[in-house]
Amino acid sequence: MDIICEKCNTRLNIPDEKIPRGQQATVSCPKCKNRLTLNASSPRRKNPTPAVEGKSGSHIKKADSDNDYWDDDASLDFFEEGAKLALVMGNEAQQIKKLGRTIEDLGYRCVLAKNTRDAISKMRLHYFNLVLLSDGFDGIDLAQSPILQHINNLSMSVRRRVFLALVADEFKTMDHMMAFAMSANMVINGGDLDRLTSVMQHAISDNEKFYKVFMDTMVEVGKA
Repeated sequence: MDIICEKCNTRLNIPDEKIPRGQQATVSCPKCKNRLTLNASSPRRKNPTPAVEGKSGSHIKKADSDNDYWDDDASLDFFEEGAKLALVMGNEAQQIKKLGRTIEDLGYRCVLAKNTRDAISKMRLHYFNLVLLSDGFDGIDLAQSPILQHINNLSMSVRRRVFLALVADEFKTMDHMMAFAMSANMVINGGDLDRLTSVMQHAISDNEKFYKVFMDTMVEVGKA
C-alpha cells in the first residue's frame, strides 16, 4: 500500500501483507507525526518507488531521500496507546540484554532492530522517544551509520523530541562535547553499561528540563 500523509505530503510504502486483514491500523507519519489510518481508502501513489538491491541481496525500496529506506521484510508492529518507545541497536547478546534491561527500568517499551534497514524502517513507521545505538551495529561504524544520517535528516521539530544515546568503547560517558560533535544527546562508554540506568535517568531528566520552557511555549502558540 502506497500512502501519502495528508498533513505534510510525506510518501510511505507499506506492503499489504503487513496490515492485519479486516482491521484498520494506524501509524505515525515519520516526519510530522500525524496519525495515518491504513485501509483501502488511504491516498495512493500512482508510481511506486522502484526497488534496488541491498548489500545482502534483499530488496529495499528507496524512499524520500538517499538516507531513508523501506525494508520489504520489516514488520508493522502495534503498541499500546501512550507507550514510550525505545529503539535499541546493540551488538552481542550480553550487551543487548543490558541495554534492554536499562530501557525497561527507565519505563520505556524496548524495541530491538535486526539490522540497519530494519531500524530505519521502524523509525519511518513509529515515533521513538529514545534511540540507543551502539558503535559497530550491523558491522557499521558510527561515523558511517545510515541510522545517524536518517536521524540527522529529520525535521528539527521531530528531532528535538528524540533522545539519542550512542555507545562506543572510545567514548567517555557523559562527554558533552563528544555528544555535541556526534549530534547526540549523550554518549556512553561501553564499559559503563552496569551503571547505565542511573546515568541515563540523569541525562534524560536534564534534557527534559532543558526543553520544558521551549516546549510549553510551542504548545501555547499552537506549534506543538
